[in-house]
Amino acid sequence: MIHIAALQAAVTAVDSDREPTAAELDAIEYEMPLIRAEVELLDAQIITLDRTPTELDARRIRRARRRVLAARRALANRRTAGRSGGAA
Repeated sequence: MIHIAALQAAVTAVDSDREPTAAELDAIEYEMPLIRAEVELLDAQIITLDRTPTELDARRIRRARRRVLAARRALANRRTAGRSGGAA
């Protein structure tokens, strides 16, 4: 009797064992300003979880939300500019 499970593991690689490709790393680097802005917003929201938000907390959250929106807008504009820049 041949055990197929041992052969199967050698044929298919596990996704968690591979390193990110250059294209995946480039995509992460491209979106890094948005990622940082979202982390900043999340940090501001986490601070207010166990207490009543103060006026300073509310300002911090508003500023973080504006940064996320600005980062999303900048990312969308870069994608749009990259697509339409070829034909003239």
